[in-house]
Amino acid sequence: MALVPSPQWLDSGNNAWQLAAATFVGLQSIPGLTVLYGGIVKKKWAINSAFMAFYAFASVLVVWILFDYNMAFGPQWFPFLGTPGLATSATFTTGQAIIPAAAAGMPALTFPMATLIFFQFVFAAITVIILAGSVLGRMNFTAWMIFCPVWMTLVYTVGAFSIWGGGWLAAMGVADFSGGYVIHLAAGTSGFVAAWLVGPRLQADRDHFPPNSLLMTLVGAGILWLGWNGFNGGDPYFANADAGAAVLNTNTCTAVALLVWTLMDKMAYGKPSVLGAVNGMIAGLVAITPAAGYVDGIGAIIIGIVAGIIPWLAMNKLQKTSFMMKVDDTLSVFSTHGVAGLTGGLLTGILANPDMLMYIGTDKEAPGVNITGLLYGNAGQLLLQAEGAAFIIVYNAIATFIILKVISLIVPLRMDEATLKVGDDAVHGETAYAIGTEGE
Repeated sequence: MALVPSPQWLDSGNNAWQLAAATFVGLQSIPGLTVLYGGIVKKKWAINSAFMAFYAFASVLVVWILFDYNMAFGPQWFPFLGTPGLATSATFTTGQAIIPAAAAGMPALTFPMATLIFFQFVFAAITVIILAGSVLGRMNFTAWMIFCPVWMTLVYTVGAFSIWGGGWLAAMGVADFSGGYVIHLAAGTSGFVAAWLVGPRLQADRDHFPPNSLLMTLVGAGILWLGWNGFNGGDPYFANADAGAAVLNTNTCTAVALLVWTLMDKMAYGKPSVLGAVNGMIAGLVAITPAAGYVDGIGAIIIGIVAGIIPWLAMNKLQKTSFMMKVDDTLSVFSTHGVAGLTGGLLTGILANPDMLMYIGTDKEAPGVNITGLLYGNAGQLLLQAEGAAFIIVYNAIATFIILKVISLIVPLRMDEATLKVGDDAVHGETAYAIGTEGE
């Protein structure tokens, strides 16, 4: 009896890289942001903050398999949304991966649907986990339990299909290599609206909110940084030269942004801050994300410099104005993800180098797939990038507002004052550290 391990269309190298890249991105959430959040917040909120990330990861996967995957990457239903449907059958999950509405613009994929479904799930999950950073330290956990699957279904899928699934923004030519708009601008916008609607932390927490473990925060940050190799390196869908360039650009930009942010802290406050360096690292990772496989090394350095300056100004100046302080954005997700994602997306429209081919053409009629920015003679790309950003911002703001208003009719969005004073023990009956407890 002759057996073969897989169909002819399956390339084991590409499949292995996509599964590895997906696992790297999953590690960014579990344990990356879980321990980063657990360490960066006040001790009384460590468990609650970590659990918000843990819960989100699980709840998103369930709705992703049931209907959200096909809403984001399935056959077109509307110009901005795919057709809802189960992603569970043996035939579907083991068959050749395809993104129906986008297939004409890419080579045939060489791994199964199961790999693609999981790869895109980890991106979806981290989006709502990033959003959580805006509402740490006061959001009612029951409201969060409802919010995660609903927001994923009604908000994330629209941006994902519009830009990545072959929807109307993709057809226009809006470029987002790995999620500057679909993930970070979306999370920054929705997080800010959520922070406004949920309401602020206790004033005592806003005034004094020291990290309970900076070392734990750095562990989470390190997992986030290296996990980003899968985040940006996996998005050509092939283990090709562009994937390698995307990984190198990601790390170059991030290193530059971290150094620039640290210099900004030193000049402004007289001391280099570890927390500042983490924020600079995140801003660099976010800003290169929409551009990773479209810019060359100089482009990555330029984006790193800008990512160390503009999000720094947004966090340290804009978000500290009396008007912006009305919204309690716990981890300044607005600046490190929203502003950084927007900055990177617009810079893609300026710096995208047409020599950075994502897919190589086979003849003169098919020169390959790339993006050409303003610097290389295509001013129209910058305008497209601005239009894509405007849609993501407006849709996310309105849809998130409506979702949270409806949830508030069912359960309170914010914990009560007595619970806010106690923290983890009141919410979960658990605390992060048993140190100092009698008999422990």
